[in-house]
Amino acid sequence: MYLVKKNYLNSEVNMVLKLRNIAIILVSAIIALSACKSTKEIDTRNVEEVYRKALELFKNEDYIESKNLFDVIRLQFPASQYADDAQYYLAEIAFARDEFVLAAYSYNALRKYYPGSEYTKIALFKSGLSSYNTTLPFDRDQKDTKAAIQTFQEYQYLYPGDSLYNKATEYINELRERLAQREFSTAELYRKLTSPRSALIYFDNVIRDYNDTKFLESAYLGKIEVLIEMKRKDEALGSIDVYYRLFPNGKFLLEVKKLESELKKSN
Repeated sequence: MYLVKKNYLNSEVNMVLKLRNIAIILVSAIIALSACKSTKEIDTRNVEEVYRKALELFKNEDYIESKNLFDVIRLQFPASQYADDAQYYLAEIAFARDEFVLAAYSYNALRKYYPGSEYTKIALFKSGLSSYNTTLPFDRDQKDTKAAIQTFQEYQYLYPGDSLYNKATEYINELRERLAQREFSTAELYRKLTSPRSALIYFDNVIRDYNDTKFLESAYLGKIEVLIEMKRKDEALGSIDVYYRLFPNGKFLLEVKKLESELKKSN
């Protein structure tokens, strides 16, 4: 009885495996047919013809079919004169389809494998733009924000006279404001949690790392208030003097003067 049951289970397992293999074959066939759709009317041994058709499809926004053909060039003709073109347009297709993680990877692959390509400069900029498009609000993970800033800064370092230099600056400034907002908001959160020492650390982060952002003046006010709260009077007065020098017409000027007056009265 045990042998019969065991043989029955084995036959069931074999049947499942056969069905799985059939499914894999069918899926592979569908993928292959899809890939062949765009190549059935051209000679895939002729790289120039493949590239011409792929570019035509790309310009017509037929991204799936053009991708298939650019993949043919990338895989079958990696040393041809069209190889870097194919890699660039694969990145462009991913970007056009809002697949920004894949786009960044593809632009960077172009720069890595084809450093002499005419596309390397624009690929670097669009790699930064791809990271920019995946950034999150200030209260979420800022990994992509930092990656985008780093890429745009690299672009400016390598191409200081380029027409996109100022555009890169705009993106960098916007993203730095976001990072500054994150640090400032964290400082304010610690104040609400009655943890002035931690709040001071984050106010100082804004002052040290983001002194070109709109959060600088607010960070100085927060620092002064926290120092007073911590009874560090001399440091508070020193920060007030710095505030006056940096913001002679600041929006918190009256508030800071009031804090200074109260500090001096407490002597």
